[in-house]
Amino acid sequence: MNQPTLIVMAAGMGSRYHGLKQIDPVGKSGEIIMDFSLYDAWKAGFRKVAFIIKKELEADFRRVIGDKVSRFMEVNYVFQSMDDLPEGYDLPEGRVKPWGTGHAVLSCRDVVKEPFAVINADDYYGRKAYHLIYDYLVSTQDDGKYRYAMVGYTLENTMTEHGSVARGVCVVDGDGYLQDIHERTRIEKRNGLSQYSEDGEHWITLPEGSIVSMNLWGFPPSFLKELKNKFPVFLDRAWKENPLKEEYFLPSVVDALLKEGKASVKVLHTPDRWYGVTYREDKPAVAAALTRMQETGIYPEKLWEDAGR
Repeated sequence: MNQPTLIVMAAGMGSRYHGLKQIDPVGKSGEIIMDFSLYDAWKAGFRKVAFIIKKELEADFRRVIGDKVSRFMEVNYVFQSMDDLPEGYDLPEGRVKPWGTGHAVLSCRDVVKEPFAVINADDYYGRKAYHLIYDYLVSTQDDGKYRYAMVGYTLENTMTEHGSVARGVCVVDGDGYLQDIHERTRIEKRNGLSQYSEDGEHWITLPEGSIVSMNLWGFPPSFLKELKNKFPVFLDRAWKENPLKEEYFLPSVVDALLKEGKASVKVLHTPDRWYGVTYREDKPAVAAALTRMQETGIYPEKLWEDAGR
């Protein structure tokens, strides 16, 4: 089997951070979160990475991260373009919002021909996650069904002290397979409990230890075909309902294939803590945690310099 690729979704970084120049370091030697993710993936066995970015960010992206990683991994740059649409479809007048994560991954169809994992560029997933997904991808193939995987996190390991978070709360069967994901867009810590609300007034407690998705997926190359086939179906609906705002989400495609009985999703649980900067106030805690990992030897003090030794 071909060695798997890591796909890094980074096309939205410009809007969130006002350009890569404004990404603050979180590591002891100036590393950004993505440095740690790529280092973990490399240590797990990944030797190829595809960065999904905007064309206008290419120079900054190469300087900040790509050129460092290219000494250790084959690097491809994929440009997500809003006018990358199937034949017969035109960009709706006034549309400025990208088409979503499903469209972002579909953008990789010309450079990714092997099994692949997908991550967000600005999330820290922990070392174990990459070993879990890599081992799955090199040992599992489609049979009568598409065989997908998702790394699942304990909800309490993904919360912030500074506000609400959106999480996909998973329903997992006794054999560890995903049955459903319930998108909860407002989860908060309240009186020591993890609770969600749909209206801001009525709060429902989630069971302790609930498994959530943080968008770390593993797919065979056949998933790209399904993304391509289902995109026109999405566009037809979007044109009718909200052509300027509707997004083609990767988990929605997975959910559709589950409901059609065409796919299974193995949930690979990691006990590691997820880190991300949901709010500006999160950044000091993330930086402190990653710096502490370097100081205690979990990571080298200079990631990519030490990686080459």
